[in-house]
Amino acid sequence: MSRLRVVHTSTFRYGSAVVASYNEARMTPLSQQGQTVLETRIDVQPHTGWFEYRDYWGTAVSAFEVLTPHESMVVTAEHLVEVAERPPLRSPATWDTLRGAELRDRLAEFLSDTPTTAPPPEVVELAQRVAGELEPAEAALAVSAALRNQIEYIPGVTTVHTPAAEAWTARAGVCQDIAHLVAGALRAIGIPARYVSGYLHPDSGAPVGTTVLGDSHAWVEWWVGEWCAYDVTNRVVAGDHHVVLARGRSYDDVPPLRGIYAGAGTQAAEVQVQITREA
Repeated sequence: MSRLRVVHTSTFRYGSAVVASYNEARMTPLSQQGQTVLETRIDVQPHTGWFEYRDYWGTAVSAFEVLTPHESMVVTAEHLVEVAERPPLRSPATWDTLRGAELRDRLAEFLSDTPTTAPPPEVVELAQRVAGELEPAEAALAVSAALRNQIEYIPGVTTVHTPAAEAWTARAGVCQDIAHLVAGALRAIGIPARYVSGYLHPDSGAPVGTTVLGDSHAWVEWWVGEWCAYDVTNRVVAGDHHVVLARGRSYDDVPPLRGIYAGAGTQAAEVQVQITREA
């Protein structure tokens, strides 16, 4: 069990005054199995209106607007979350279960491709070959390892909207590219998979009370009798150093911040994530 304090600050500066902006923040974690939210707040400066709701995927959304001229905007999300290690898989599913009509209807959205997760034929062939005669739980891990071994982690070569096929061609990308690629490959062989956004404490050996610089992170969950969370980028089960913010089919369902603004100003953004293990 870890108790993590996360402070995520996004600062937007404009070349000239923006007349109005309309925004959505998906930056609020929710209590769920293995994760208990003890404190949470989002502060926006400036803002003139605010509304909170849950979106289709169950994510907490803070929608806000700024209707006065402004040359900068700062969004600060601060959370204190207790996160537990994930228990082992209790009842693994068989391929017959995954191919059942009822399950496929219930999880159809996590078996369908999106523009960013659609895998190229070469990846589908690799996934089919690696899965071979393995049962689904073992196949998911094997496919993840096989794909990760061929992707070099290099920041800056892709964007959050880069299709998985392009990252595969480059054999390079970051966590969202790897999550997109693995989700698409698993869906192609009949394993439901979803994209998870959140935070990762980057240094498991850091002393309690030490604040480290982190970042937003992405991993995957696949259904093989129950949802299993796996951080493919770091080749580990997502555990007590991972804080879940949102889940969806791909990054496009779960961006931390999305918005539009009216005005001639060009936008420059700075993002900082600080994570402190308090227990």
